[in-house]
Amino acid sequence: MLTSKQILEIVRQGVADIPFDRRPEELYAPIHYVLSLGGKRLRPALMLMAYNLYKEDPREILPVAIGLETYHNYTLLHDDLMDHASVRRGQPTVHVKWDENTAILSGDTMLVMAYQYIARCPDEYLPRVLRLFTTTALEIGEGQQYDVDFETRIDVTEEEYIEMIRLKTSVLLACAMKMGAILADAPERDTQLLYSFGEQIGLAFQLQDDYLDCYGDFEKFGKRIGGDILCNKKTYMLINALQLAGDEERKDLLGWLNAKDFDEQEKIDTVISLYTQLGIPELVNQRIAECYERGEQALSAVDLPEERKAELLLFARQMLGRQS
Repeated sequence: MLTSKQILEIVRQGVADIPFDRRPEELYAPIHYVLSLGGKRLRPALMLMAYNLYKEDPREILPVAIGLETYHNYTLLHDDLMDHASVRRGQPTVHVKWDENTAILSGDTMLVMAYQYIARCPDEYLPRVLRLFTTTALEIGEGQQYDVDFETRIDVTEEEYIEMIRLKTSVLLACAMKMGAILADAPERDTQLLYSFGEQIGLAFQLQDDYLDCYGDFEKFGKRIGGDILCNKKTYMLINALQLAGDEERKDLLGWLNAKDFDEQEKIDTVISLYTQLGIPELVNQRIAECYERGEQALSAVDLPEERKAELLLFARQMLGRQS
């Protein structure tokens, strides 16, 4: 079996080798830019690692993995536009570097490219792989719509939020795991367990993203700290803060949510201070641990020797910065 480091290198080289020989250049230059910004490459790596649980050469399905990574970056490109985000991975977003029309059209082209790469899987797997990918893509759109709907609501529940991030974020990691298993002829039960593993790890990963938006390091996070606060995004942090706040704390939070003219850094600092007072960091880290443990249980039930699964488990731990 390959190590996660070896698999990540295969993915990075595969993405770097994507040919951009079509024209017009104005359409494809932003796509090349987005894909060249790097990122963790979690989804293609997870797909290759799932495949590698059963078969020895994950390079066999590299085009499919590149398709999933292209799709993921397409969603980020459009998300940045919808969220008016100016920075992604420490660099200007496409709609800032170019313009909004370019972001829309280049993003649409990335979606077509994603299908083009995914369709390069062996013919016997194509119907099943496309069904899984198309269902996942629809779910991600549904999750994004819920996220948009939540912008105008103050009564979003924790349960609603978890379902939104499951759809918007974690189903793609789950899809990556299951797709790799399908392409490796894994037993049906294993494909479902690996899907569950990816889903739970994905929930933990998004909850950690919520946490890092407030308590992360810009150099490592790649996005402005407090970006979700400035956008009034209904995160796990904010939802629970509103739930736990006393009258005065809730009044302060709602005041910042409704403010039209404010100092950005003051808003970020004040809201984060309120989160800390209310014990929100401990709450979110507890929920992250619960999701991780459910994912670990699903992986443990996969019918393979534990040593065969060890590298995947280690990779998941590293994703979440866990020591054990």
